[in-house]
Amino acid sequence: MAGDEARGRLKLEWAESHMPVLAGIRERFVRERPFHGLTVACVLHVEAKTCVLALALRAGGADVRLAASNPLSTDDDAVAAVRAAGVPTLAEKGESVAAYRAGVEAMLDADPDVVIDDGADLVALIHTKRRARGKLRGSTEETTTGVTRLRALERAGQLLFPAIDVNDAAMKHLFDNRYGTGQSTVDGILTATNLLIAGREAVVAGYGWCGKGVAARLHGLGANVTVTEVDPVRALEARMDGFRVAPMLDAARTADLILTVTGQTSVVRAEHLRVLKDGCLLANAGHFDVEVSRTDLEGLAVGHRPARPHVEEYRFADGRRAYLLGEGRLINLAAGQGHPVEIMDLSFALQAVSAEHLAQHGRTMSATVHAVPAELDRAVAEAALAPMGVGLDRLTDEQLRYRDSWEGGT
Repeated sequence: MAGDEARGRLKLEWAESHMPVLAGIRERFVRERPFHGLTVACVLHVEAKTCVLALALRAGGADVRLAASNPLSTDDDAVAAVRAAGVPTLAEKGESVAAYRAGVEAMLDADPDVVIDDGADLVALIHTKRRARGKLRGSTEETTTGVTRLRALERAGQLLFPAIDVNDAAMKHLFDNRYGTGQSTVDGILTATNLLIAGREAVVAGYGWCGKGVAARLHGLGANVTVTEVDPVRALEARMDGFRVAPMLDAARTADLILTVTGQTSVVRAEHLRVLKDGCLLANAGHFDVEVSRTDLEGLAVGHRPARPHVEEYRFADGRRAYLLGEGRLINLAAGQGHPVEIMDLSFALQAVSAEHLAQHGRTMSATVHAVPAELDRAVAEAALAPMGVGLDRLTDEQLRYRDSWEGGT
């Protein structure tokens, strides 16, 4: 469906007006043109906030190409606006898997110098079907799932270029994963269902930074939250944060809502579906639509139908019903609007300066996974404080000497 360009421009203006950190970086990019003569290919969730990033990169001299990282997360209005602004974009809300894959492949036809990825789909393509791409200086990665794929390539000695792990930067995972995923996931669930959270039994599968955020927000709305985990340290942390911790097979029996956020496959599968409480909502906030097994769900169900937009009802032989939200894809984008604008200001600011770092230094960096340079992480944090009216104390000369004496071992 074609988007409305005028409506899209308004969405971009709204996002831009609430992204002061990226706006400051864009102003510098206009002056310094760090991407002059370079092509930057982005495979991201294509909505207004992403388009603000694309335009900031273009302001820095980049030939920017943009494609969707998820068939359900695209905002067609934003696409219309960013295309009109001169950024070739291959994305359409609800596009077929074939169209989505073709869009990702098309990003490599421009032979990019820098890649900005979300889930490492483009990177995976470069390492398999399109290995011939030659001038790439490196990639940046937005998600836990994508970093996992990059680390696997690194361990196998197969990573072809430097990759910057934006996901694990302090200004990303502490805010985007916790506060962004926490709020936007609940937003997607509420938009899809229009149901009350208070008083419900909610199960959160996975207690990483995203799981922490989701569990906190559901608890804040009055849900009784149970966490499922495979890691004993995270399980203990969840328990000490005040949540019940139990195996999924036990938790599923009483759950009104199960939300997966693990990066793993088949977290909710046949054995859990067989004991599922009637009317249970199933949602996913992990990157790929593999955490709730649709194969098992469709195999066990005797029928299914759309109950409302973004909600599919599955009926079992014994009369129980389960409701899959957003086709099992990222519920915060399939049914919601994605992370809050201010959160993506921080994440996309990191993406912009990390892409700039690759443009300047990628040729001399090792073909490994690199952390975001600490000075860039700190610069984004400092730039975010002023618009919030936050000031910092400074160490006195005496305190600096005291600190230095300890660091020096004297």
